[in-house]
Order: sequence, then C-alpha cells, then structure tokens
Amino acid sequence: MAKLWIILHGKAAARPDVRSAIADLRARRHEVQVRVTWEAGDAQRLTREGIMEARTGRIDRIVAGGGDGTVNEVFSTAFQKGLPEGCSLGIFPLGTANDFARSIGLPSDDVGAALALVTSGAPSRIDIGIVDGRPFINMVSGGFGSRVTAETDPVLKQRLGGLAYIFTGVRRFHEMTASRGRFVAPGFCWEGPFVAMAIGNGRQAGGGLPICPDALLDDGLLDLMILPELEAAQRLDVLASLLQHGARSIETHIVRMRAPWVVYQAEVALDINLDGEPLRKSSFRIECVPQALPVHGAMIG
Repeated sequence: MAKLWIILHGKAAARPDVRSAIADLRARRHEVQVRVTWEAGDAQRLTREGIMEARTGRIDRIVAGGGDGTVNEVFSTAFQKGLPEGCSLGIFPLGTANDFARSIGLPSDDVGAALALVTSGAPSRIDIGIVDGRPFINMVSGGFGSRVTAETDPVLKQRLGGLAYIFTGVRRFHEMTASRGRFVAPGFCWEGPFVAMAIGNGRQAGGGLPICPDALLDDGLLDLMILPELEAAQRLDVLASLLQHGARSIETHIVRMRAPWVVYQAEVALDINLDGEPLRKSSFRIECVPQALPVHGAMIG
C-alpha cells in the first residue's frame, strides 16, 4: 500500500478525470492526501510540508499534479530540501504540454494510468540540472525559437499542434535576430552568432518538440543544441522545420554535444527559459547532478 501526498494545481482540482483517478487509488486501499495550490509559492510550500510528513513515515510518495511548471517546482524543492530515505516522487500529468512527463514515457493522455504508475514498481533515479545554483528538471532554452514556443497561444497549440509554432514564428519572423555567445564544456568550445540554443536534461519542450532527442536522464550528462545564424534564404524553412519536427529535421544545420557541464558567456544578456521560467543572463554555468531524484514511472533509457 502506497501513501501519497498529491500537490494538485488549483486549475485541475475540479476535473472529473482527476477526481476519478484519485478515487480509484483509494478504492485499491492506497492512502491519498491531496493538497491544492492557490497562489504562487504554494507548490514549494506544500512540497516542504510533504517532506516533513515523509520524515515521520506518514507518506512515502510526493506527487506533482499539474503541468511542467508544477513538476519543476515540486522536484526542485524536493532536491533542495532533500528527500528522506524511502520517499520518492511521481507525476500526475495535468498540463497542456506535459513535456517532461511525455519525455519519460508517462501516458499523458490517460491521467488515471499515469497516476497508477506512482504506486507500482520501484522508482528510477534521474539526473537534474543546475543553473547558477537553481535546479531545473527538463530544459533550458534561449534565442528566437525559445521566444516563439513561449509566446505561442496555448489554444492555438491545442487546435493546430506543431503548426501553431510555425504560425507564430512566421508572424514574428521580422523580429528574428541572432544572439552572439560563447559555449564552453569539457573538450568543447564554440563561439559565434546563433538563432536558438537548448541545454536538455529531458528531450522535449514547447509542447512536444524533440529539441534534444538523444538526451538521457541517467547518464550524468546534459545535451547541448546550438542552431547557428542562418543565411537569409534558409531562415524561414529551417526555423519552421525546427518548430514543427524538432532538432533531427535540421541535423545538418545544428551543433550538438554532451557534457557534464556547460558555461555560456556573452557581452549582451540572453533571454532564456528555464522550465517555463523566463530569465535574462549574459553568462551562466549549467551542470548536471547525476541520479539526484527517485521518480516513479520514468523510462530513462
């Protein structure tokens, strides 16, 4: 019998499928406590409370019920505060994109099945990333492509899928400017203008785009992808392909490598997206913490 502490995003609390999934677990004699977020900071606070409950043995699983933002908040707080022995993490994927949940193989289209995985089998340990001391679970991205994925209307994404990014990118195409920076990692150095970059612990972002398609969650490495500045005649086609099909579709145009850490340096600050959180930095260091968290349902291979 599992003892779950579910941190549920307030927007999902009234969903019939969510209530049904929780009722099913209780019917199978699992103990389930639900805590609902209301305002900024609640997910972190409730994670800390869950950790205190776990230290007394009253719960043994803390579950992030929401989208990628909720997962990042819960998992990052769990890493910073330290999970007690015997306590693990799970994901109840209830967001629009569920990028991280999908990248680890969770059935995001069947929330009941996804929640049930939290109660079955042993957890797998996953890596996390650290940006200047701040944890992230999935991916850090920057440049024009990152702006497009962040600014694409969620309603449009639901209606058009990957075509929504192309639509937004074409509308904002006149705003495309390259950033210039220097990337340094063990045995690697690249400097120049670039249109987009991503450093992935997970494989996908922006609603299912495989930006770092070969990233592994248990290899102690981060995957770097750089799309250098393009000739004017190539820009629209290459960007459209990236936004619709991911990095593999533009393999000949990109720079890729894997490393345990990456340092970025530039004279002008770069707009980056850290698992949904916008930041602006002219330099940063990203490193991987190997097998930092035990997570249920994670297909890490």
